[in-house]
Amino acid sequence: MKPFEVIFDLDLLQSELDELVQQSEKDNFWSDKKSAQLTLKDISRISKKIDLYKSLCTDLTELNEISELYKNEEIDADTYKEIEDSTDSLKKAIEGFEIKVMLSGKDDNKNAILSINSGAGGTEAQDWASMLSRMYFRYSEINNFKAEFLDFLDGEEAGIKNCSILIEGDFAYGFMKNEVGVHRLVRISPFDSNKRRHTSFASVSVLPEVEVNIDIEINEKDLKIDTFRASGAGGQHVNKTDSAIRITHIPSGIVVSCQNQSSQHQNKAAAMKILSSKLYDSEMEKIKSKEEALNSDKKDISWGNQIRSYVLHPYRMIKDHRTGTEIGDVDSFLDGNLQELVEALLSAKTS
Repeated sequence: MKPFEVIFDLDLLQSELDELVQQSEKDNFWSDKKSAQLTLKDISRISKKIDLYKSLCTDLTELNEISELYKNEEIDADTYKEIEDSTDSLKKAIEGFEIKVMLSGKDDNKNAILSINSGAGGTEAQDWASMLSRMYFRYSEINNFKAEFLDFLDGEEAGIKNCSILIEGDFAYGFMKNEVGVHRLVRISPFDSNKRRHTSFASVSVLPEVEVNIDIEINEKDLKIDTFRASGAGGQHVNKTDSAIRITHIPSGIVVSCQNQSSQHQNKAAAMKILSSKLYDSEMEKIKSKEEALNSDKKDISWGNQIRSYVLHPYRMIKDHRTGTEIGDVDSFLDGNLQELVEALLSAKTS
C-alpha cells in the first residue's frame, strides 16, 4: 500500500499541542473563560489528529509486515480475503485522514451555516431550492452531521423561497464550503400541464458558524475620560457643575458622551452603555465583512453563472463545471451521496 500522500508535519503539530497544553496549565488560564474554552477545543482537535495519524501508521506497518510475511507463501482463500479487506479498509481510512489534513483553513473545523435562495424560474426554482435543501439534509445524515433549519420561507405554490440550515459536526464548514455558487436544474416541469422542459436556478452560500453572543469587555486602560460642563437644557444643576462625561475608546477611536443625567456617576454609566453598544455594532460589522469576503465569488442566480448542472431531461447527468466531473447516478447524488465530489473539489483546490 502507498504511504501517506499528503504533507503531514507531526513534529510541528506536536510542538503546537505542547504549547497549548502549557498554556492550559497556567494558574490564570481560566481568567478568560472564552479563550480557555477555545484553547481546550484546539487541544482536543490536534490530539485527535495526532492520535489518528499514529494509529494509521501502526496499522500500515502491521499490514505491510503481514503482506511481507506471506509474500512467498501460498495462502488460503480466507486469509487472502482477510488481508484484502484489511487493505481496503485501511486505504479508505488513510484517504479520509488525508482529506482532513487538507482542511487546514482557519474555519474549516467549524459548523456550517448553509443558505439556499431560489432564483430565476418562479415556482420551478422554489421547488428546486427545496430539493437542494433535502439533498444537504441527507448528506448531513449520511456523514453523521446534525442539520436543522434556522429559518425557512415557503414558496408561493410549492417549494421554498429561501432557507438557512445549520450543519453541525467536525469539519462541516470545510467539507461544505465549495458548495457556494449557483446550482442549475433542467427537467420536465411537474407544474407545467404541457410537460415542457424548464431550467431553474438556486444559489447556495456557506459560512462558518461564528459566535454572535459577543461579550464586550472594556479595559479601563483603553479609555480616556474627560469631564466638562453640560450645556443646553437641563436646569441649573447640570449647567453649573462639570458633570458631563466624554469617553474615548483609544483602540477603536470611538467617542461617546453623555450630559443629560444629574450626576457625573450617572452620566458615566450611561456613556459606558452607549460605548458598549457601539463596540458591539463594530464587532458585528467585522463579522458581516468576513461573511461578504467568504462569499465574494457569489454571482447572479441565473444562466451562465452555475457551478453545477443537474440534468434530468433529455438525459440524466450531473456535471460540476469546476472539475469537469460527470455523475450518472443522479438519484443517488440528490439523495445526499455527494461526498466523493466534495473530496474531489477539496483535492482540486489544494493541488
